[in-house]
Amino acid sequence: MATSTFQLSRDSFGALVLTTDDGLLHHGVSPVRAFPIQSPSQGISLVLHDGKEVAWIDDLADLPPPIRALLQEELDGREFMPEISHIASVSSYATPCTWFVKTDRGDTEFVLKDEGDIRRIGDASLLVADNHGIHFLVRNMFTIDKHSRKILDRFL
Repeated sequence: MATSTFQLSRDSFGALVLTTDDGLLHHGVSPVRAFPIQSPSQGISLVLHDGKEVAWIDDLADLPPPIRALLQEELDGREFMPEISHIASVSSYATPCTWFVKTDRGDTEFVLKDEGDIRRIGDASLLVADNHGIHFLVRNMFTIDKHSRKILDRFL
């Protein structure tokens, strides 16, 4: 379905409602990113609770501002992936250990259970999972500051 052939709104419960150009209503649609790390604004699928796709969005930037704002708000509420901008310190270079980091959502600390909880995504990105299953993103391990890079190198 072309991105210009639908309307998006919220119902009285706050769920997204997609209205197709032929007037068909789909209640409770959810946006799902095809490439959440490499291309977060491109390739968005709108799916029903059973996983059936009812619309595809090539690029969020192509949508009218009100629809784009609704989708961005929904995505922000569903996805929680703080981006690490600096690794201040680690309690130990043996796991489990506590990491003290600065993120785009503030300073925090988390426990890394195992080196296997650091996964490479593409050439430069890393996903770091804490002991509670929260994923932290290192967008580019080659451009992060020298101190943080030195710590990362010890675990990779």
